[in-house]
Amino acid sequence: MKFGKLADISGVDFSLPPINPLNLDLLGGKTAHSFEAFIGLPRWSSKDWVGKLYPKGTKAADFLSYYSHSFNTIELNTTHYRIPNPEQVIKWRDNSDESFVFCPKIPQIISHYRKLVNVDKELEQFTESIREFGPKYGCAFMQVHESFGPSHFQNLVDFLDKWPQDLELAIEFRHADWFEERSLRPELVRLLTDHGIGTVITDVAGRRDVSHNSLTSTSAMIRLVGNSLDPTDFERSDAWLERIEYWVKQGLEKLYLFPHEPGDVMAMDLGAYWAKKLNEKFSLKLSTPGIQKMEGDQMSLF
Repeated sequence: MKFGKLADISGVDFSLPPINPLNLDLLGGKTAHSFEAFIGLPRWSSKDWVGKLYPKGTKAADFLSYYSHSFNTIELNTTHYRIPNPEQVIKWRDNSDESFVFCPKIPQIISHYRKLVNVDKELEQFTESIREFGPKYGCAFMQVHESFGPSHFQNLVDFLDKWPQDLELAIEFRHADWFEERSLRPELVRLLTDHGIGTVITDVAGRRDVSHNSLTSTSAMIRLVGNSLDPTDFERSDAWLERIEYWVKQGLEKLYLFPHEPGDVMAMDLGAYWAKKLNEKFSLKLSTPGIQKMEGDQMSLF
């Protein structure tokens, strides 16, 4: 992930934005009946994980199956480049663990090339396909182009009116004018909240504004962009864990966490750190990523 990356992070203030009081009204101010956490990486098809996450000799066709027993979601970037057909989605669904969920990325022809205009056909094709995930559908996420600013607000309004209300969606904004003091602009927060659409919070060194504090649903999606497992990667993780704990006490029901690192193996390591910490803090039972083997029809750690 190149967006917001810096060669030198020595002068970066990685502190989180202040608590947003508007989130308290949205969440309700009462601990949710249940809290779920999903941790995933940007890909499963990495040969670098053979011998580290996947047993030696694992074939590429089996990567997803092994991956889905270490992580319980995926930032499915492949759908950003091409709309999958229903048969492909079914194949992914059937090759993953029963508790696994997919977070498909909105195709770039919708989000980037056409800026949400004249996309009815593509939107129908995409949503028809991702419905095949069934109970393994998590939350789609849309990353709008950096040039997509407040002047395109009506594009967003019209698009959200067409988005199926039963499919969870979160949106990542990058144009600087969407942000005011590390919060999303009020009119944008109202629009997303009214449609039940979540926001994506991206914590990256070179764009501290996009590490904002605005929730617009009872789910949070955080993309944490690390710097080769620098100590600040773990300090930032710990700070977010404290913020998430606060949100959960206020009513947050779900977290999607996607760690990014320059190397796939390092992303796996940061994901493992999050799994351990979330288990400790919330008494969850997230898998701790590691090499696994088949025993009959079951997966288990070596």
